[in-house]
Amino acid sequence: MSRSLPPVPAQDSRPFRRSVRQGPYGRWLLRGTGAALPSPPGGVAPPPASAAAIPPRRGRRILSAASVVAVALAIPISQPVPAQTMEERARTAAEASRAKTSDSDALQQNYVTPGLSGQSIATVDNSRTFAPNIACQKTATMLEVLVQPSGTGDLGTITIARDTDLDGTVDSTFNLPVPVSGICANGVVSCQPGSWNGCSFFRWDVDAARALKLTAVDMPQLAGCYCINNSCGANLAWGNMASVLRDLGGGMIGALTTADPRYGVAEAVIDGPAIRYVGAQSTACSSNPNLPQTAYRANPAAISSDAYAASTGNSVFQALKGSAIGTGTSLQYRHCTIERRVTVLKPGAQDIISRTSGGYSTIQNGSSFDFLMGSPADNSLAGGSCTLVDFRMTLHVSDPDRIVDARLSQFFADDWAQVRVDGQLVGSGPSAWTTLGLPPSKCELKKTFYSYPNLDLKPWLTAGDHEIWLRVAVASGGEGFAQVHVDVDNSCKTLEQLVDGCGTIAADPQCKLDSERVDGVQTWINGAATGLKPLPQTRILGGPACPTDLTRDFFLKDRTYRCSVDTVAKPDTSRGAYIIDHSTETILADRARQSDGSFNASTRPFSLPDRGSVPACEPVCKTRAPKVNSEAAPDGVVGAKQNVPTGYDTFFHACTAGNQCPAGPGEEVVSGCGCLDDFPEAVVMMQTVRLAGADLVCTGSVQ
Repeated sequence: MSRSLPPVPAQDSRPFRRSVRQGPYGRWLLRGTGAALPSPPGGVAPPPASAAAIPPRRGRRILSAASVVAVALAIPISQPVPAQTMEERARTAAEASRAKTSDSDALQQNYVTPGLSGQSIATVDNSRTFAPNIACQKTATMLEVLVQPSGTGDLGTITIARDTDLDGTVDSTFNLPVPVSGICANGVVSCQPGSWNGCSFFRWDVDAARALKLTAVDMPQLAGCYCINNSCGANLAWGNMASVLRDLGGGMIGALTTADPRYGVAEAVIDGPAIRYVGAQSTACSSNPNLPQTAYRANPAAISSDAYAASTGNSVFQALKGSAIGTGTSLQYRHCTIERRVTVLKPGAQDIISRTSGGYSTIQNGSSFDFLMGSPADNSLAGGSCTLVDFRMTLHVSDPDRIVDARLSQFFADDWAQVRVDGQLVGSGPSAWTTLGLPPSKCELKKTFYSYPNLDLKPWLTAGDHEIWLRVAVASGGEGFAQVHVDVDNSCKTLEQLVDGCGTIAADPQCKLDSERVDGVQTWINGAATGLKPLPQTRILGGPACPTDLTRDFFLKDRTYRCSVDTVAKPDTSRGAYIIDHSTETILADRARQSDGSFNASTRPFSLPDRGSVPACEPVCKTRAPKVNSEAAPDGVVGAKQNVPTGYDTFFHACTAGNQCPAGPGEEVVSGCGCLDDFPEAVVMMQTVRLAGADLVCTGSVQ
């Protein structure tokens, strides 16, 4: 995101404003404490130093944990005035509270700063004061940064002073070893003085001794960089000293508080070319900066399991769990599984189809079979004038689905032949012979005929036994032969079955899922989803003889259901339901049960107290001020790439009680006080950025 540097005085007291170039809360939110700007692709900005570190600005309400404690302690103690009604007393208390907490200025002045600094805090009605102790350690100067711009516009000298142990004494002072030509949310840019050439990029880091240091990085790892030396404009650092200090110090504070989350910033004070941060240790009161609570930022899923472990060892929690309220009803835990059972099969070819009787040979070639039957040798059959010879072969089919192809490949005979399957004629020759008797003409043909019908036999080969019948008619001498060819699929195949043992329990309205593990991943615990689920798994099944990869969403769900096994008397809510269903804004209906069990219905007038009226919106005005486009990117300073290297910052101000626009120095009013709606403008800007980003996408072909 680009940064802007409108010329403003060092001590800027303008009210809340927002730059449309810099986000919904503008420069004051982003630079008020030096909080990190949104990081660009490839760069990671440090988190904000602390919510409490934001300097006073109107129009924002920010509550830190410390301020919540302080406000809770500051509840008025004085006795109510008897002459006032309850509503009047409530309004008086609300106005008094609003006077002390209505905006960030009041909240920080009355509670945050004194609370973290150990100063006195007054109750809402100012009747009493007290000194809270909500910080383990506190110091008036946690970090102080003093800058001195040079004649080239760069920050030639930057002196950093720290109170590292928060004992009230500055114990570390050093100067940056490089001049600063540009400032980023999480680092600095150092170039040849007065230019944007030969630049080096540095990120704020903390060493093992928790001392600040600069680490050389590539520019994409920095966020929100902008130029401040004379190559981008004259007198930028001096003219925008407050913003420069906030951004420079904010990067340091972000690095320090990220490395040591125990510390927070109570206040940031700008004094000329220096900024001073008031700090306190308000977290954990531990000497070890590696707090176990911060581990959840890297592993949020650990919170649920840690919370469960803590509850099991907590006597109060267990007492409540075992109480009548905790148990409520008698429960029964039922365990079940949903299992994906997979069987890998690789049958032998003979397990699909085999010759159980008859025939004289079976020839197997891989997954192919040739079943042979008859007497093919020349004149191996003797006959008289005409003799019928039968050959029968039985094929047993175990798995017809695995038969890829089955054919009557060929048959021949001297003199005549018939082929039948399960008694049904499928072929004959040398001419049609359809009866079970002798051939239709003379038996002796004095030659051998051959037939290659390639007839599909799959329709006949269903599961079970099937008879192939070859009948030969022979005169003085002859032979007969038939061949059946079968191709089978004997590859590895899986039989998959989902065995759901939880269906009956899940359908029971008295049962609720209590815990679940899916392939070892805890997806439910104590009746609540953990947000975790396993990735699809690939398992190798079948062993070395038939390895098969099978990928599924899950293989085993192990569940425990919590089921209610008795009926507990529940409170009678019929009266409340009657009141809700029959009452209106002006009438309150009721139905009370009498001693004899009957009901007595009644109505009476009802009205709510006057809640008063509120304005439709908070009047705001829109202004703009000229700025120098000093934002920096890996390709250089933005202003150097533009025809007109100047632009405008846009601000929104909350109007005064007299409906006047409190425009700051150098600002011109764009829209006067009123209920402004700039949503269409915001949509156009976002769409412009989106389309510009789409135009920058690299593709592999010419577009």
